[in-house]
Amino acid sequence: MNIKKFAAALFASALLLGCGSQSTPAPEAAATPEATQAETAAEPAAKENIKIDELKLQFVPSRPAEEIITTTDGLGDLLIKELANHGYDVGSVDISVSSSFEAAGEALSAGSVDLAWLPSGTYILYSDETDVILTATRAGLSNDSEDPRDWNGVENKTERSGDQVAYYKALIYAGPSPKGQELAAKVNAGEALTWEDLDSATWCISSNPSSNAGYSFPTMWLMENYDGKKLTDLSHTIQDNYAGAFQKLAAEQVDITVCYADGRTDYEEDWETPTDKETSKGTGWGRPASIWEEVNVIGVTSNIYNDTIAITKAKPEVYNPEFIKAFQDSMIALSGTEEGKKIIAIYTHEGYLPANDSDYDGMRGALKAIQE
Repeated sequence: MNIKKFAAALFASALLLGCGSQSTPAPEAAATPEATQAETAAEPAAKENIKIDELKLQFVPSRPAEEIITTTDGLGDLLIKELANHGYDVGSVDISVSSSFEAAGEALSAGSVDLAWLPSGTYILYSDETDVILTATRAGLSNDSEDPRDWNGVENKTERSGDQVAYYKALIYAGPSPKGQELAAKVNAGEALTWEDLDSATWCISSNPSSNAGYSFPTMWLMENYDGKKLTDLSHTIQDNYAGAFQKLAAEQVDITVCYADGRTDYEEDWETPTDKETSKGTGWGRPASIWEEVNVIGVTSNIYNDTIAITKAKPEVYNPEFIKAFQDSMIALSGTEEGKKIIAIYTHEGYLPANDSDYDGMRGALKAIQE
């Protein structure tokens, strides 16, 4: 019985005893056999757990296979114990690492594994035969606006909020070069940028077309806002990683770059530190003012959903609402424990939230954009 209800009942019975009449209470009637049988019949039978002989899990090789196997070694026992609390008795858990991202998608599609940790792009390629049930979470940001002006200025400095979210955004950043400042001034004044404005600037983009924040989602942003134009249609582009791109912004070698939404947070120290001084990442870039003053957002992409845990559609013993709910609850519970956090940190996951296939429609559009 609920403690609060029990205390209330006890208090009420004490009041009844204290306030009763002086007459002797009548004895309680003896329970008849028929009444006893009725009470027994009314008690619901305990529901037995559903048995699954073996559950097969697979990870993708975004880290060395030996490291993944070592780090996830305790996951099987933790899952067996947790799933038992949610109605499933699992005999054993087999954990493997695929030879490639695509191999994991193929195995999941065929039903040779039950669940797999898939990057969002890989999931999209195999979503006809698989289904996403969980999305990895990361620390959210203090800003989630679709209006670029809301990201600009020291007063709008982007902080990591600590709240767990299942997605992030990519931003189009204008640097301190004359052209970058010209574009930022137009945006901050509420004016729409033209294709000619953007095409007259020098852009730094990722060399990897599958990079969500560095290529595919900025491509989709251009297509949606500029009549199907893509990064490949720009007249002046160079390629680099995120650190190199921000360093080039600082040196005014480029006017625009693209990066995830907390990019300025990551390079804030480097931006202002003198070039002859060390930073946590190397040496400073020597800018005269803060990155929040000199780098402005001129565009915001749609949400980019994080890595997935996906399930095969080929095996009805696991692809059903009851098991999916049990697995979701189990992984969410485990990701909140110290042991669980150490395991999922192999992919820099911080937790999980239930997911829907429609969450990844933006990713489908981005992949389509770079394939056409």
